[in-house]
Amino acid sequence: MSQHHIPQGPQRIVCLTEEPTEIFYTLGEGHRVVGISAYTVRPPEAREEKPVVSAFVHGHLDKIPALEPDLLLRFSDVQADWARELILANLPVLILNQRSVQEILDVIVQLGSLVGRRDAAQTLCSGYLARIDALERESRGRPRPRVYFEEWDDPTISGIRWVSELIEIAGGEDVFRDRATGRAARDRTVETADIVRADPELILASWCGKPFDGASLRARPGLSAVSAVQADRVYEVPAEIILQPGPASLTDGLDCLAGHIARTRAALDGDVHNGR
Repeated sequence: MSQHHIPQGPQRIVCLTEEPTEIFYTLGEGHRVVGISAYTVRPPEAREEKPVVSAFVHGHLDKIPALEPDLLLRFSDVQADWARELILANLPVLILNQRSVQEILDVIVQLGSLVGRRDAAQTLCSGYLARIDALERESRGRPRPRVYFEEWDDPTISGIRWVSELIEIAGGEDVFRDRATGRAARDRTVETADIVRADPELILASWCGKPFDGASLRARPGLSAVSAVQADRVYEVPAEIILQPGPASLTDGLDCLAGHIARTRAALDGDVHNGR
C-alpha cells in the first residue's frame, strides 16, 4: 500500500511574523501554529500557548527545527537574510510581502486556503470590506484633514502603503501618499522641511519596535509652525494594530485612524465656524 496521502495542509506552522498567527486563530486554526514571533500580541492567548522563536529580523535557528515545522511563514524583504539561513537549514519557508489593503485581503484568503478554510477566509474578508465601504461612504464629499503618519524617526520614514490607504479610507489625506508605494523603507524617507511644507493638520506615529516620543518630534526645528503641532494633534497609534499587515490593521487600526481623523475634522470645522 502506498505511503502517500492526500495533503491536508500544513499541520505545524511557525509564524515568524505576527499577522499569520492572528489570521489562523481568527479562522479557528490556531492549533496548527507551533511557534511565534516575539512581537505577537494578537490574540493574547497565542503568546500564552506558543513558544517564541523569533524577533523580526532574526531568531533561534536551534529552536525552530526542534518544533518539526512543515511550514515557516515570514514577511517582507527586511527578513530576507534570516529567511536565507532558514532555507539553507533545509526548512520549508514561505515569504509573504503584502503592502496594500488588497494584498492583505489576498494573503488572508491564501493562508485560509493553505489550511482548508478558504470559504471562511473569504467571509472574513467580506466583513472587512463592508467596514471599508461604510467608512468610504461616510467620508465622501467631506473635508479631508491632512495627515502625516511617521513610521520611524531616524531616518524619518513616512507611512507604508497599507497605512496610507487606510488613512484615505478613514477620511484623511495622506500628505506623503506619493511615497507610500515605495517597496523599500528608503523610498519613504522624508525631511523635516518636507513635513513643514505639507503642513499636516494631524500627525500620527508608530515607531516600529520602540515607543513614540512625541516631545522629540515636536522639538524638531521648524515643526512648531506645523498646524498639527500648534493644535497639539500629535498621537501615537499602537504598532500592533497598524504596522501588522493583517486583521489588526483592517479592524482596530482602521478604527483608530478613523477616530483621530473624525475628531480632527470636527475641530477644524469648529475653527471655521468660530471664525479662526
